[in-house]
Amino acid sequence: MHPMILLLLAILTEVIGTAALKYSVGFTKLVPSLVVVAGYGISFYLFAIALKSIPLGPAYAIWSGVGTAGTMLISLYLLHEKVDLPLIIGVVLILLGVFVMSFFSKSITA
Repeated sequence: MHPMILLLLAILTEVIGTAALKYSVGFTKLVPSLVVVAGYGISFYLFAIALKSIPLGPAYAIWSGVGTAGTMLISLYLLHEKVDLPLIIGVVLILLGVFVMSFFSKSITA
């Protein structure tokens, strides 16, 4: 499987695990707690495989940046948490950085 697909799947499972953290209520709820462990476990496994072909720095920047944006969207739409303009601007800037790295950097060889 293409390393960038693996990276995107790693991001997706990390975001699912992170969202489940909120539902686990401090690891007091069994099913969400199991989703946290599984989500992070799968995420790190896929991330490690992707790192065979993608340099660590750009891969981690993409993983954390897109994960941050995905987590914010979940907090907004599923958890109905409040967001404000500075938060939105910050996340847009993070995604802009990910876009620049992904499409213009010669360091990403995947």
